[in-house]
Amino acid sequence: MAKYDKADLERRMKGAVESLKNDLNGLRTGRANVSLLDPVTVEIYGSHMPLNQVATVSAPEPRMLSVQVWDKSSIGPVEKAIRSAGLGLNPINDGNVLRLPIPDLTEERRKELAKLASKYAEGARVAIRNVRRDGMDALKVDENKKEISEDERKRAETELQKLTDEQIKAADEAAAAKEKEILGK
Repeated sequence: MAKYDKADLERRMKGAVESLKNDLNGLRTGRANVSLLDPVTVEIYGSHMPLNQVATVSAPEPRMLSVQVWDKSSIGPVEKAIRSAGLGLNPINDGNVLRLPIPDLTEERRKELAKLASKYAEGARVAIRNVRRDGMDALKVDENKKEISEDERKRAETELQKLTDEQIKAADEAAAAKEKEILGK
């Protein structure tokens, strides 16, 4: 069992919150967001490449994404990859640039996305609690090995719980902000 390392535990908890924020950025809210296309991979040059390695994605308008493909011969495969990515986007090819109008979200779809945001947040809370459990276990082992006193263990457990509460609050705030954005409230 590893020794208690507060910095490592804090890093892991913050990593769970950052991962949640990245997941939430991928949820479509009816507004153009360049991270919406992050999961898209394009099959060109005999391999699968992330879209951001073959094109520049921008949001020139609030409800429009623009994809500037660097190699004009790749515009077809890029268009196909976006259509088949399951994002509900329908690219308009004007020869040089793919324009992607962002369709309005139905009320039902908004509720589904809000539930998904909640699910992501719960996953982050579970990950944070697992890190806390690892820390508590390490403290007990350190105490049993007589490396720390009972008072030191209790003090560290209190600090660890405070850190856990802070990170869970950060995760909840990120999810609440995204749900508010999705539901348009």
